[in-house]
Amino acid sequence: MKIIPSILALALLLGACTASGGQQPNPNPDPLVVTDALDRQVALPNAPQRVVITGKGLFMIADAAYIFPEAPQRIVGLGNAGQGTSNFIALIDPDYEKKAILGNDAGAEQIAALHPDVVILKSFLAEKVGQPIEAIGIPVVYVDFETPEQYPRDLAILGQIFDDPVRAETAAAYYRKMTTRIEQAVTGQTRPRTLMLVYSAKDGTAAFKVPPSNWMQTRMMTMAGGDPVWTEAALGGSWTTVSLEQIAAWNPDQIFVIAYREDSAQVVAKLKSDPNWQPLRAVQNGNLLAFPGDLYSWDQPDPRWILGLTWLAGRLHPEQFPDLDITAEIRDFYRTLYGLDAEFFNIHIRPTFHGDLP
Repeated sequence: MKIIPSILALALLLGACTASGGQQPNPNPDPLVVTDALDRQVALPNAPQRVVITGKGLFMIADAAYIFPEAPQRIVGLGNAGQGTSNFIALIDPDYEKKAILGNDAGAEQIAALHPDVVILKSFLAEKVGQPIEAIGIPVVYVDFETPEQYPRDLAILGQIFDDPVRAETAAAYYRKMTTRIEQAVTGQTRPRTLMLVYSAKDGTAAFKVPPSNWMQTRMMTMAGGDPVWTEAALGGSWTTVSLEQIAAWNPDQIFVIAYREDSAQVVAKLKSDPNWQPLRAVQNGNLLAFPGDLYSWDQPDPRWILGLTWLAGRLHPEQFPDLDITAEIRDFYRTLYGLDAEFFNIHIRPTFHGDLP
């Protein structure tokens, strides 16, 4: 394993203290070694007090980081934490406007100007984004947060960075409890043939794509007790475009439509009225469904994927979840992971519900 030197990181820490007028005493002054998602050992002089999160997929890391109560005080800079018009971090961090908001193309020099103790990036950005940052002596810790299996490990990494391993384990235990409940309920059940599509429209022309077989969307479908029909067609490392002819050839029992830029329920309503879609089994049986979300769609490898999994299992196997109250599950998610009370939920979260939600 490679040990990442941090002598310059200590110098940057001292410089940051001078630039900011002094920092609060570090609650954990002991040296810290973090084993990141690339299995590298990153040596830090102590628990970092100035954290920067940047790069593609930023909001997924940021939403996980804010599970830790220490995040608002220690994160000094991050990329745009929103998706479309929504920005969850701006809602929950009272000091969000005081933080440095980095552009998508922020380089090593811009990041260095924030005097970070550590930078957190998605691991696929190691060569393009991470190496130039490390080259000027700033430690980088990589995470994935791409699959259910990676979540406990990456939460533990953040637990080290934010000096709160207990919180990391509490969050991991929540995910274990939820996934275990679902997988036990669907084990041995007949799996309906299912299709998950992401919808987009350009110049009035609709396009549909399916996710790769190892992506979160496909993993969720399998865990929820579905039989994804698209896996052999989902080639490569990104979304694969499929035609209506291919969708009709699969003719699955249930179809779930994702839309990132508009309400998926409105998309589904248009498809149901389309004569080309009406012969499909899923449409005829009332099983063409709009994948739900709130500020962000729940199909993504954001902390909300557990809500997507819960909703999906209830739709695929309603007989196994007769008492499922999805609104109560959403409220519990925000209370458990973010400490948000019922008033905050009713004002800021519930009005953003979209897709097939009550």
